[in-house]
Amino acid sequence: MYDPTIFDNLKVALENQLYDLDTIEEQIEIRNRRDVMDFAVLSREFALRFVLRNHPEIEVEVTLRASVRDLAGEIMEDPNANPACSLSLCFQKSVVDPDAECAGIEQVMASIWEQDVELTQTIRYVYGEENPKLMNSIEAAFKPRLTEDHMTELSLFLEHVLDTLHVLSRMQH
Repeated sequence: MYDPTIFDNLKVALENQLYDLDTIEEQIEIRNRRDVMDFAVLSREFALRFVLRNHPEIEVEVTLRASVRDLAGEIMEDPNANPACSLSLCFQKSVVDPDAECAGIEQVMASIWEQDVELTQTIRYVYGEENPKLMNSIEAAFKPRLTEDHMTELSLFLEHVLDTLHVLSRMQH
C-alpha cells in the first residue's frame, strides 16, 4: 500500500488549516494556490498566497518544498536518508522609504520569528513609471526543515504568520 510522503502529509495539513482560516473563520482570503511537480528536477512545491480580509494590501505566500533526494529517500525507505521539507514565506508590501522601513521590517521579523528564519528583502519597481511604486518582497526561509513531527506546530506557525501580517499592515506609510 502507498504511504503518503512527509510532503503530502504536511501539505494536506497546511492546506486544510489555511482553507479553514478562509472559509470558516473568515480571517484570510486565499488569492492563489499552486501545487507543482517539477519534472526537470523531480521536486514538489505547494504554495498558497493570501491576505488578511481586513488588510488586503499585504500578501503572503506560504511555500512548502521537497527535493528529489527527500522524496526518493523516503519512498525507497533509504535508512541513510533524512527526508524533510523546506518551508518559506514571502510577504509583498509597498514601501516609500526603503532605508527606514526595511530596518523596521527586519526588527519585526526578528521579534516574531527569532533565529528560525533567514531573511532577505528585495525592493523592486517598474522602470519608466512616473512616481514608481516600490514593492518589498520579504522572504523568510526557515532554517529547520520540517518532518511529520512538526505537524502539531502548524497552527502556531500560522498564528505567527497572521501576527506578522497584522504588524506589517500597521507599518503602512
